[in-house]
Amino acid sequence: MMGDGGEPVSEPRVRRLVAPNPGPFTLEGTNTWVVGDGPSLVIDPGPDDAGHLRAVREEASEIGAILLTHHHPDHAPGAARLARLAGASVMAAAPASGERPLEPGDVVEGGDVRLQVVPCPGHTADHVVFFDPVGRALFTGDAVLGRGTSLIDPPEGDLADYLRSLERMAALGAEVIHPGHGPTVRPAAPKLQEYLDHRRERERQVLEALRGGPRAPAEIVPDIYRDYPRELHPAAARSVLAHLLKLEAEGVVTRVSPELERFALVEAGSAHAEPSPDGKDDAPTTT
Repeated sequence: MMGDGGEPVSEPRVRRLVAPNPGPFTLEGTNTWVVGDGPSLVIDPGPDDAGHLRAVREEASEIGAILLTHHHPDHAPGAARLARLAGASVMAAAPASGERPLEPGDVVEGGDVRLQVVPCPGHTADHVVFFDPVGRALFTGDAVLGRGTSLIDPPEGDLADYLRSLERMAALGAEVIHPGHGPTVRPAAPKLQEYLDHRRERERQVLEALRGGPRAPAEIVPDIYRDYPRELHPAAARSVLAHLLKLEAEGVVTRVSPELERFALVEAGSAHAEPSPDGKDDAPTTT
């Protein structure tokens, strides 16, 4: 890669260390990313596991800052211990006690790397991703995974926000995604488009499921997620609810039984007609 003056610019070195917390929602475990050298930046130390944090400390050698994409327990609890080991600060968009704030547009510098802070709410309200414009690398936390899709669980998760965040990430022109779980993804653009297409298809399926009458999220899950293990159905119901809440805010569905979270399509010809069957109205807004 060439700099503005035509001189070669080397891409920062990126190392992945996987925390020992595998599971159905964490895949092989949480990815901790060590980016750059002299000093390094560490993204998402993961759980407070002494062995994992020692390995991160040894890999990084010198740590300039510890960055959090969000505060979920599989991403953030190890930050305080690692900060003590390395004498480094912890930075987050919604800082806890002792942490420093990250603001939209901030640039965090390590020895040979500069990461841009990009707000990407949706999975959580405070979720951020980090973009390296030299390596065209995007560190996505739980906003984009290396395998599977991210859970949007209301009220903490918001699907409308999430779709806007996917569009925002796509506009960065990243070439590689370093996710919070699962393998590195390259090229980045098809993965982001796949995520957008997936959500549009899920929305179409939710609307189709309501054509027979009012239903609750758990009643819709067997139609849409019939090939998924039953132990994942409660999480799938939360994802369906996220779609229904987005559609409710848009006036496409209405809640007919609040205590049971049952929803129905708004009748055609009312103030808010349902989307056209060609699916064009299902596309997320980008405002």
